Amino acid sequence: MALRSLYREPEREQAVAVGALEYHDVFKIFRSGPTETVALRGLDLCVEQRELVALLGPSGCGKSTALHLAAGLDEPSAGDIVCFGRSLARLDDSELADYRAREIAIVFQSGNLWPALSARENIALTLKLAGRSDDQGALDRFGLGGRERQRAGSLSGGEQQRLAIAAAAARHARLVLADEPTAELDERNEQIVLEALRQLRDELETTVVIVTHSERVADAVDRVIELRDGAVVE
Repeated sequence: MALRSLYREPEREQAVAVGALEYHDVFKIFRSGPTETVALRGLDLCVEQRELVALLGPSGCGKSTALHLAAGLDEPSAGDIVCFGRSLARLDDSELADYRAREIAIVFQSGNLWPALSARENIALTLKLAGRSDDQGALDRFGLGGRERQRAGSLSGGEQQRLAIAAAAARHARLVLADEPTAELDERNEQIVLEALRQLRDELETTVVIVTHSERVADAVDRVIELRDGAVVE
């Protein structure tokens, strides 16, 4: 059965926008045969615009699931997710693709790059998919001006993450969703990547949500939202 057919439409007719990203009584249930795993249990939270937020919690608490739902990569089993005033449940496939290409950027542990392409080509392709013109200053802004011809796959882990952040900046993504972006980095590179994310917030007024289990990352953000068993810890 398609995931969309399992979605229960919210009772209200229109979601009222309060912040950049809102979860309204969101459940996510994964089914494997007779087994059900509840990843999110009535998740309610709001991230304000231009806020740098960390979703903190142990493995299996629902952090990454919440991020994937906000990216439109999966659908909730029930509840509603609203991004910049638009309910994701009301977007068709074409609108969701446009949302992912223009409104948001996703930074995974691996950087979410095309490894065989150069740093400059990664930026150019990202901009082409978003329908935006080239941004010559994006690499310089994040300290990668001397790496523009180097293949993304040959960059260091910290440089790959900065390249993914530079791509988000180049296409003016309004929301950046970063899933454990510093998990594979040493402390020095972790701080460099965190500074790049703060730079996004400060210079471009981008909203940033980071999934992490690192206390060092949590200490560097505006606000920490702790999750446990698929819900916010009060």
